Amino acid sequence: MGATSERNESASSTAHAFENRELVLVSNREPYTHERDDGEIQVVRPAGGLTSALDPMMASIGGTWVAWGSGDGDGDVTDEDDCVRVPPESPSYDLKRVFLSDEQVTNYYYGYSNKVLWPLCHSDTSKMTPNATYWRHYQDTNWQFADAILEQVDPEKAVIWFQDYHFALAPRYVREQAPDTFCMQFWHIPWPSWEVLHTCPQYRELLDGLLANDLLGFHTERYCENFLECVSHALDADIDRERGHIHYDGRTIRVAAFPLGIDAEERRTLAASDEADEEWASLREQYHLPDDGLLAVGVDRLDYTKGIEQRLDALEHLWEWYPEYREKLTFVQKASESRGEIEEYQQLQQNVEAEIARINDRFGTDDWTPIVYIDDHLSLAALAALYREGDICLVSSLRDGMNLVAKEFVASQVDDPGVLVLSELVGAHEELGDIALTVHPNDTEAFAATIEKAGEMQPTERSNRMSRLQEQVEANDIGQWKRNVLGEASVLLEQR
Repeated sequence: MGATSERNESASSTAHAFENRELVLVSNREPYTHERDDGEIQVVRPAGGLTSALDPMMASIGGTWVAWGSGDGDGDVTDEDDCVRVPPESPSYDLKRVFLSDEQVTNYYYGYSNKVLWPLCHSDTSKMTPNATYWRHYQDTNWQFADAILEQVDPEKAVIWFQDYHFALAPRYVREQAPDTFCMQFWHIPWPSWEVLHTCPQYRELLDGLLANDLLGFHTERYCENFLECVSHALDADIDRERGHIHYDGRTIRVAAFPLGIDAEERRTLAASDEADEEWASLREQYHLPDDGLLAVGVDRLDYTKGIEQRLDALEHLWEWYPEYREKLTFVQKASESRGEIEEYQQLQQNVEAEIARINDRFGTDDWTPIVYIDDHLSLAALAALYREGDICLVSSLRDGMNLVAKEFVASQVDDPGVLVLSELVGAHEELGDIALTVHPNDTEAFAATIEKAGEMQPTERSNRMSRLQEQVEANDIGQWKRNVLGEASVLLEQR
């Protein structure tokens, strides 16, 4: 389905489902920022991510988007209600900005969201750092968002859609002030087991906050099952596991899986474009990429959940135990700095750069660099070109809610088909694992052997696997995700 027709269908179905209601989208990140540049204010549209996927829907149907106003010029363009009309080229919905102090950003965002909830949900409790100040600011900021929502809309006529783990408490705060409001939330990261959640001192408050929603979505059935299990242990609630219903506090909450997708058509078109050809020529020249041999790629935020260090271990093992792959396989690691204010992330960056330097020193020659490290910003066209030219894509996350890199690689394979090597610990494995080559990132020898298997795979098998992967990615694209979530919400609204 084309982008325009997908947009129109999504808008039509949503308008029918939410007739006489206003859609209110709530996210930490905003779809547009206003930044000062040489005395002038420029509009910046963040590249990629969920915000760029949801912006067309909001532009089509209208409503309000509530988000943290993080741009240094954001306050200069908002009205007395902290709102600005967007998109800039054709304003059609309100962006309401919530302005946070530096102390809030430190404690609500970098603190509780990313030093407690992020490691907790990725089952790495050793990195979880509960802190009373973090928790207090998380509570206060969730209250601030709830108030901002209710200042802007009539709660009786609104459908409030919270995004992600930054707002586990906000649904409860909204419901306390407006009991009949329809709230729903999508949790974009994994939901942990009860044993893991139990290590967080605020587990009851988090569950209670989320159960103020009418609809709660996760990427996979496994995360749904984990959530139901946590509720059964922590709260006095009746649970219907077969139907995904929780009866709690006099209400029924629907819990369901909605696997997130990408705009597969857009990615495919971009990968086949002249712009991608030009970007590839530039990448080859700038980073001295070889003309022949095999190219493996990895594209990640610098996050300890992505298994980058385990991937480097496997590649070192490959070149050690399969010496024929020296000067035959080059690995390109595209890395984006993430949460650099947090010590664990600073240390990860140092470790990755040191390991790459060591491996290159061990195996590199005058004519060949085993690992090419790119930490510069790449345009979407350049990234599409990198995916397109990759013979192998390595996704080795230790835990991931979904992992859209795997789907972006698949959608961008418009020429000679490559091979997806996929960690069994990511949400995308539920959809793609039977077709991709599966690895466990901590099994170094098997990981290396799987890379070798990918390199030796015959063209017919590569083509068959990639065709099936592309069918799956295209069938469950971002448009289908939106239709599934909004369709379920429509059913619940009709039952009211």
